[in-house]
Amino acid sequence: MIPVLDSFRLDGRVAIVTGASSGLGVQFAQALAQAGADVVLGARREDRLVETRTLVEAEGRRGLAVRADVTNPEDCTALASAAMDEFDRVDVLVNNAGVGTAVPALKETPEQFRSVVDLNLNASYWMAQACARVMQPGSSIINISSVLALTSMGLPQAAYTASKAAVIGLTRDLAQQWTGRKGIRVNAIAPGHFGSEMSDQFNERTHAAIVARAAAGRLGEPGELNGALIFLASPASSYITGIVVPVDGGTLLT
Repeated sequence: MIPVLDSFRLDGRVAIVTGASSGLGVQFAQALAQAGADVVLGARREDRLVETRTLVEAEGRRGLAVRADVTNPEDCTALASAAMDEFDRVDVLVNNAGVGTAVPALKETPEQFRSVVDLNLNASYWMAQACARVMQPGSSIINISSVLALTSMGLPQAAYTASKAAVIGLTRDLAQQWTGRKGIRVNAIAPGHFGSEMSDQFNERTHAAIVARAAAGRLGEPGELNGALIFLASPASSYITGIVVPVDGGTLLT
């Protein structure tokens, strides 16, 4: 039996993080490096990726920055291939790339709706496909959903909510398909509201309403997602697949 604390280590493993140029993606990359993983970083903003790579390397791990638009299946394949070329393995995928909007349903255009679904849902599928083709048994895919997939917050976010709810359905189906046959676990994290580029756009009234819904009485801090992330990425969760872990400060209690 692996000692308990050692079961959370990722030494010798390689993780891919999408949307790694800002926000939670940067935090996830650092956390994975601190747990021992080398990290492949994917996003469209290559200059920001280099900054994240520096943070990974500061933790004593190797980082690889790859410019990728994950709404393009070919870029997803190229990102997984770059990881294989550099490290000869992919053990963890964190499908973090995403976008949020707050457009009233009667004003949202087809193009706006499709663009959110394309990044939040379709890109997660393309990345999962690309990585599952090269992953070995014992690997882990972690999809980033949202607490808004499980409850309404009174915000006009039809595209975001629908796409993040679909990510949960995708998680369950891929877990059913791949866990037994390929040994790849697939789980999801449903963050509540955390300080990010998206939450910085909230007005004071919206911010107050969000905080009031959380039993913790505040927004989450990015580091508070790291525990769930490392748990699902590591052998500590080797018998867990197809689940959603809310990290929401008690938002779902109300």
